[in-house]
Amino acid sequence: MSIENFTGKAEDYAKGRPGYPKAAIDTIVGLAPKGAVFADIGAGTGKLTVKLAEHEYTVFAVEPNADMRKQLTITLAPFSNVKIIDGTAETTTLPDHSVDILTVAHALHWFSLDSFRAECCRVVKPGGLVMAIYNLTPGGGMIHLSKKTTDAFFTNPMTWEFPNPMEYTRENWLAYIASQEEYPLATDPIYDAHIAAINAAFDRDSVDGLLSCNRVTKIYCERI
Repeated sequence: MSIENFTGKAEDYAKGRPGYPKAAIDTIVGLAPKGAVFADIGAGTGKLTVKLAEHEYTVFAVEPNADMRKQLTITLAPFSNVKIIDGTAETTTLPDHSVDILTVAHALHWFSLDSFRAECCRVVKPGGLVMAIYNLTPGGGMIHLSKKTTDAFFTNPMTWEFPNPMEYTRENWLAYIASQEEYPLATDPIYDAHIAAINAAFDRDSVDGLLSCNRVTKIYCERI
């Protein structure tokens, strides 16, 4: 992955990307020992990190992109129990065996899996957990990519799946689309044409100004 893939997209990412349902968060924290230390790798703008922080765990939020880290800092400003780290999945800079649970929210497909696996073994305490969490849209391309990635990374994971429906306003839907790594930035000559097409699709598919999306959240979890 190029570290710069999401440069210029952090604000849209924070506004438009889905979070994670309470049932999924409850499952994650339900597996945590008392006083657990989490590492959230590829933390992005903090969609998952903030939920872990709210449960008062110590959390290392590792994020390599400067724009995303800036937004992450804003998101996590109220929390003294989170340390934001400029690092990659393959080189987190975390101390050896310092983490009880390592999480990756909607990012595992970007990683060099062999190098990341070695880093997990280094930073996670013996018997600790590694989790990958994905938000998936039925019929969407991420279903295939996430399965291919998790099949390659995990050996025999525990899995859970939870409904995560969302309703988008036009503003949030445009932000969601603009947050995609392949979507042009506002400075791109083709940006206006793309925005017009997205607005037309929203007008076609929305009901009373809202666009419904029936996502599910899937968790993969394996012990190191």
